[in-house]
Amino acid sequence: MCGRYAASRSPEDLVGLFQVEKWEPEEALAPDWNVAPTKEVQAILERPLKDAAERRPVRQMRTLRWGLVPSWSTSPDGAARMINARAETLHEKPSFRRAFAARRCILPADGYYEWVTGADERAKEVEGKRKRPRKQPYFVTPADGSVFAMAGIYEFWRDRTLPDGHPRAWWATCSVITTEAETGPLGVAPAAGPATLADIHPRMPLMLTPDRWDAWLDPARTEPGDLAALLAPPPEGLMRAYPVPTAVSNVRNNGPELLEELSGPEEPVLF
Repeated sequence: MCGRYAASRSPEDLVGLFQVEKWEPEEALAPDWNVAPTKEVQAILERPLKDAAERRPVRQMRTLRWGLVPSWSTSPDGAARMINARAETLHEKPSFRRAFAARRCILPADGYYEWVTGADERAKEVEGKRKRPRKQPYFVTPADGSVFAMAGIYEFWRDRTLPDGHPRAWWATCSVITTEAETGPLGVAPAAGPATLADIHPRMPLMLTPDRWDAWLDPARTEPGDLAALLAPPPEGLMRAYPVPTAVSNVRNNGPELLEELSGPEEPVLF
């Protein structure tokens, strides 16, 4: 899954990296080392510009709210439960299938946090049973220091309680797509601890390598077979994972110190 991530790259860096054509500097977000559900996040997407004479898709950097609200929803109350969308069922879930077909985005990150628990607890989580409190947080990030481009989908929702023209009448929300965690060795493994991403958690965000960015963002791709191919996981061995301070577990904590690499876990973990 993905329940927390870090996004500290500057807007200017993202604009250049993703070849963004349109963005509003006044909407740029400050670096955030503890991005949590319902927060505003930066997203890369392609869609025609509003009121533009030419209706071609334009690559944009937009601000979305993390936690998808389907367009047909009567309220936004369930947004915090819609932060992730499983790659295996995207095409069939009513909440996600229309967005998957036409509104795909990239959510740039430094990496994501995951809390490691013992093997028995992980088995219970896979079975959908309640697990005991989280333990040691790990940060998962590309081993080469590149951007972690998470595959996402986005949606627009109209708040009918507000009049036309109200600045909050429309919500733009998103979800991170997740897939099965890699079982192959990490690109860089910690001296002691998990050797694979699957040792950390059974799910992970779907990372898009640069050669797949254009295809993922292209809104003209709508054929089911074509879309299924876009969900292929990246090559294994591109990631590293390391223990970070347990302070990240509190959403009120935010700063680069949360990414400090520890020499070992602060909390006991059984592997």
